[in-house]
Amino acid sequence: MSRILVLGGTTEASQLACALAEAGVDAIFSYAGRTEAPIAQPLPTRVGGFGGAVGLLAWLRENRITQVVDATHPFAAQMSCHAIVACGEARIPLLALERPAWVAQAGDAWQHVPDIGAAVAALPAAPAHVFLAIGRQQLAPFARLPQHRYLLRLVDAVPDLPLANAEVVLARGPFTEQGDRALMLAHGITHVVAKNAGGSGAEAKLLAARALGLPVVLIDRPLIPKRATVASVAEVVDWIAAHTADRGV
Repeated sequence: MSRILVLGGTTEASQLACALAEAGVDAIFSYAGRTEAPIAQPLPTRVGGFGGAVGLLAWLRENRITQVVDATHPFAAQMSCHAIVACGEARIPLLALERPAWVAQAGDAWQHVPDIGAAVAALPAAPAHVFLAIGRQQLAPFARLPQHRYLLRLVDAVPDLPLANAEVVLARGPFTEQGDRALMLAHGITHVVAKNAGGSGAEAKLLAARALGLPVVLIDRPLIPKRATVASVAEVVDWIAAHTADRGV
């Protein structure tokens, strides 16, 4: 029998979970556990890390997983690399469901940078009002620029923010261009810092920045070793069906 592990956390992962549940596919959904109240899924769900590639390999074997779909966030590079190693060792087929990256359009004022450190360096020396749309994991480096006022939009509250001059808005996407434009105007935003996550759920801030003529510091995706990749839930479903047929199930 086939049993699928879905490494989730994205909108597309939730869509895949619904598709697999409707099709009656035996699958387990895994959350990294970084949010306090993750969205409920229609599949059996586990929360938390595996203990690196070695721990994931042991878990795959113990739970008799036959295929793995990596539908994690494009910046969850460590989990993706662990999946590549563990699936290779276990000889289990692995497929990545990866959102296409955002591409600049007419009217965009983007500065591409390779990492968080470069994003900090790209901000101006003069005081600015920065929409820091990067989540909560990598805020500390921006404390080196205390002259700026930061707006953070997070899913969960952070008890000890590393930024002294910051305001937090608690919200969960997807967001709209109109809503993000109003948010930026209300907070007097002059610069936007974001990760190139791709997809439609978080693109609104870039559309709003374009409409307002604001500069965007866009952090490029981390490099992940080559793997089989598709861009849609339908392609994943087809891949699972093909591998299930190959197994004679």
